[in-house]
Amino acid sequence: MGTGELTGGASAVSPGAVGELDRSLLHGLAWTGAGKWTIQLLSWVSTIVVARLLTPTDYGLVGMAALYLAFVALVNEFGLGGAIVQRRDLDDSQIARLGGLSVALGVFFFASSVALSGPIASFFGDRAVRPIVAVLGVSLVLTALQVLPRSLLTRDLQFRTLAWVDGAEALSATVVTLLCAVLGLRYWALVFGQLTGRLASTLLLAATRWHRHAWPSGFATIAAPVRFGWHLVVSRIAWYAYTNADFLVVGRLLGKGPLGAYTLGWNIASIPVERVSSLVTNVASPVFAAVQRDHAALRRYIGGLTEGLALITFPASIGMALVADELVLVLLGEAWRPAIMPLRLLSLWAGVRCVMTLLPLVVVSTGHSKRSMQFSLLATLVLPPLFYLGSHWGTTGVALGWLVGYPLVAIPSFWRTALRLTEMPARSYLRALWPATSATLVMAVLVLGFRWSRPPTWPSTLCLGADMAVGAVTYGAVVYFAHGARLRAFMALLRSMRS
Repeated sequence: MGTGELTGGASAVSPGAVGELDRSLLHGLAWTGAGKWTIQLLSWVSTIVVARLLTPTDYGLVGMAALYLAFVALVNEFGLGGAIVQRRDLDDSQIARLGGLSVALGVFFFASSVALSGPIASFFGDRAVRPIVAVLGVSLVLTALQVLPRSLLTRDLQFRTLAWVDGAEALSATVVTLLCAVLGLRYWALVFGQLTGRLASTLLLAATRWHRHAWPSGFATIAAPVRFGWHLVVSRIAWYAYTNADFLVVGRLLGKGPLGAYTLGWNIASIPVERVSSLVTNVASPVFAAVQRDHAALRRYIGGLTEGLALITFPASIGMALVADELVLVLLGEAWRPAIMPLRLLSLWAGVRCVMTLLPLVVVSTGHSKRSMQFSLLATLVLPPLFYLGSHWGTTGVALGWLVGYPLVAIPSFWRTALRLTEMPARSYLRALWPATSATLVMAVLVLGFRWSRPPTWPSTLCLGADMAVGAVTYGAVVYFAHGARLRAFMALLRSMRS
């Protein structure tokens, strides 16, 4: 059997094994969710305070450096963590040499980042980008040191430990960023905060799940997992290209100020869905891999997770789009008005993006990583030209590129392929989306009607609070009264998985 594609029909997993996976999935969601959302509450407060202390230009400078470093981070890891999680036949020596290869690559790419920092700064036309790239390059080495312990903990479904480690990283980054911003370090606050968080998580992972590293000699014995990792790397590079092309277009064609406003709009739009989607995908990925030949189990997980994701993210993302103007002006101030329209449009897309993240996992987990790579390459050909075309209408046009282009790629590729591979009828998938979709539509109509009819003399803070209250009450009421039976069935599924 090759590393790129799996063949053969469905093979059922024993009920006892599925039950254990159910409990691991729920415990993983609970622990990871508790950690991420506790830290996220603190992060929201910190983001608001830091945004008032910094300027769009500060965010833009770090955003320029982050474009390059995020790309290198994909190659830096080389997919070796995913190979360790998926290939359970690796012995101790092979794992140690894969870890050594990871560290060697991390050091190489750090040195390359220092050497390329000057040309990168020249590309963006700002000398301040050069030291930012060089200093943030240290994170590449720290990430390489995390590959072995993090992948081994993931393979063993130790989600509780990973939740504590990720929480410590986020908390450390938040505290240091806020402190440095108060001290007037400007964009360096964002740099030092990120490095501190990564250092904290690296030390904790090493202390929790230490595994020796070895020089990657005898390459023939680790060639298979390296090839598997390479397949993942190509897919990730293509994903990075189309998910960051909008930032590149805005930064290059529109400048630092618009890039800062667009970046902040993207970050805020991602807040209600990014943590949820990353939580579910991080936990679901090893579980999908464990039942990759059992189509019935995969359909069960896809339906349940999709319904749960939609119930959480649809009202949050659409609600944020409805109150984007009040949210930005009340929380961030008049200086961030250019972020309103990107925030509104990107919020509309964020909910769809969150639900769709499960489908590429299904394609890869069933052994069709080459097909997933092809779909990502197709998105790279379609989306960047749309962003470039949209830039003629500023950041609004670039954000519209997501709303137009992403459905053109995702629906005929990931959606249809994932359903076909798992033999899941389209109506079953759409049925899982219906409770959240219908309740969100009713919520949007009532919130818009309330905004139109409320007194114009109300202060902005009161308007924002009232809009959010109307939306929350409406959504909850529709879900409870119109979809009560479906909600009870979903909760019964969760209880059966837990027991």
